[in-house]
Order: sequence, then structure tokens, then C-alpha cells
Amino acid sequence: MLRTDPVMMLILTIEDKAAWTNIISRAAAYDFYHTWYYHNLDSPDSSRMYVYEEGTHFIAYPLVKRSIPGTKYVDLTSVYGYTGPISDRPFETQDAEFLTRFRHAFLDTLHKERVVSVFSRLHPFFNQDLLLRDFTGLFPNGKSVAIDIRVPIEVQRAAYHKSYRQQIRILREKGYQVRESKSAEAIQTYAEIYTENMKRVGASDYYLFTPSYFEQLLASKEYESKLMLVYLNDEIVSGGVVICTNKIMQVHLMSTRTEHLNLSPPKLVVDETSILGRSLGYEYINLGGGLNFKEDSLFKWKAGFTKLFMDYNSWRFIANEVVYDDLLAEKGMRADLDIDFFPLYRYQKMDG
Repeated sequence: MLRTDPVMMLILTIEDKAAWTNIISRAAAYDFYHTWYYHNLDSPDSSRMYVYEEGTHFIAYPLVKRSIPGTKYVDLTSVYGYTGPISDRPFETQDAEFLTRFRHAFLDTLHKERVVSVFSRLHPFFNQDLLLRDFTGLFPNGKSVAIDIRVPIEVQRAAYHKSYRQQIRILREKGYQVRESKSAEAIQTYAEIYTENMKRVGASDYYLFTPSYFEQLLASKEYESKLMLVYLNDEIVSGGVVICTNKIMQVHLMSTRTEHLNLSPPKLVVDETSILGRSLGYEYINLGGGLNFKEDSLFKWKAGFTKLFMDYNSWRFIANEVVYDDLLAEKGMRADLDIDFFPLYRYQKMDG
């Protein structure tokens, strides 16, 4: 744990588990992506939580610190998923002067740490823009698709595309069933289906998670997790990880065996998850957006369940413009290139 006096900014690492989990427990709103456990699973050596405190009030920002090769500088990014800053109070109720003091403390810390840029995915539910709007770099990334499960289920299902209601009925008639399981055998099978799915869509190695990863993701005590599997005649053919935190259910990493794609069994997962969520007192299912934030076929598939779309933004902040421009110049790049990538100095052109 490092303290950068006199601005009262703490920097927690994975070694500071108790302090990290204490901050999370005091937050007015957070998701599993913010937790110590998830950061330890995703980036154990480089995860940091930047904490500004005044008495009992705080703003905390979990990020991942990366060296910039060949330089004395670093940059910050976020783990996979929806993160952004958290606080003991909703951002819409924060005192403006407190936010200003956080801003000064954070900028001072970025300077001391030789940070060139910060990239962070934000959470569509938490109004984090209210904290970051006085910085530069807020970037619209389209929409995230959510289902409101506070309404009667008949109202929810009435919002489904007509073909979705028909497909879900056909899946049930053909004997497809959704069950929960965290057995080693079920996780192994699901991991194989997930890998098959990722290879089919040409995903990068970053997304090729191992059975061990899924076992650890599902084992945490810091959030409630469920492996929702679709069975046909006792064979697992589809499924997804559902992680539940603070009234929000995140449907995570859904996959299907190729030979069952035509019936789209993940639709049954979403519908059954909504039934389960009601029984457990959850309020929303966040389905997320499209690939690379686009309103693509994946986004349209999710939008077939609901018309509740939430603005999804990222924060792309240049902390040291001189060094940022120098890094671009070294690569023969210009800052005004029309490429949706940040920080641009880490962009790698694809062969061909």
C-alpha cells in the first residue's frame, strides 16, 4: 500500500486484499468487475486501486498499470468488463468541491507515477460520467442492452421479438432445459464449448479462457455466480456464466455448440435467468453491447429481448500530451488518425 501525501491518494495493490475489499464493501454501487477477486484473476501483478479519501467519504478507481516498452513511462487501462470509478455515495449526490479535490489529487498522482494515458471502460448503470466530465476524454461507445426484471414477466416477454418467443417455446417443446451446475465435469464441458465458439468467430487468444479460469471465476465469495447450462438429453449444448452483484445480473461469456446454433439455445438461458433473478430479488440483467462497441449482429441479437438501451462510454484520457505525441511520432503516426483505438501508440496494424 502506497500513500502519496499530501493529497491523500492511496494506491492499493493485490497485496492489499483487506483494504481493497473494505473499499468495495463501503461502495454505494459496484459490480463484480471492481472486486479484488476479479482483478486478482485478470491481472494480479499489475492491478491497482487509486483511492481518494476525506474522512468516511471516498472515490476509488481500480485500474491496471502497464509499462510502456523502451521508456520510463507507464499507462493505465481497465480489466475486461464494465469498471470505472466507485464511491461511498452515488455520483449524482456528490459535492462538487469534493469532486474537484479528487480531480486535483488524481492528476497529481498520474504525474508522479509518470502516467501517459488512461483507458477505462465505464459502467452503464453508475453515472460515472458525472465524475469524469471535468476531465477530457469521455468517449461514447454506443449502447448496452439491459432487461428490467422488476416488471411482471408477462410484460418483459411481451417486449421480446415475436420470433424469440416462438424459438423459446420450441426449445422447451424439444426438451432443452436450463440447469445450474458448478461441477468440475460441467465446467470442463462448458470450457470446451466456449473455446469452440471463440475459434468459430475468430476471436483472439486473449478470449481463449481455460477451464481453470472458469473454475476460479465461479469460486469467488465476493459475488454470487452461476453457470447456467442448456441440456438436451443430459448433454450440455450451450450456456453462460451469470454473475450477480448489487441487483444487477451480468450474462457473461455465452456459448453454444455449432450443431445447435440454428435453435439459439442462449435465448432460453436469458429467459430462465430472468425467472431466477426475480426469485432472488435482482432488478436488471445486463446483456452488454456488440463486438467492439458496435451495433452489429451481436447487438441486434441482444436487442431482440428489450428496448432498454443504456449509454455506454469509455474514458480515454491523455495525462501527458507531450510524451503521448512523442510516442506517436516514433511510430510515424498522427493523433488525428481515424482509428477507434486508444492509446493510439499501442495500435498494431494487422498484416494484410
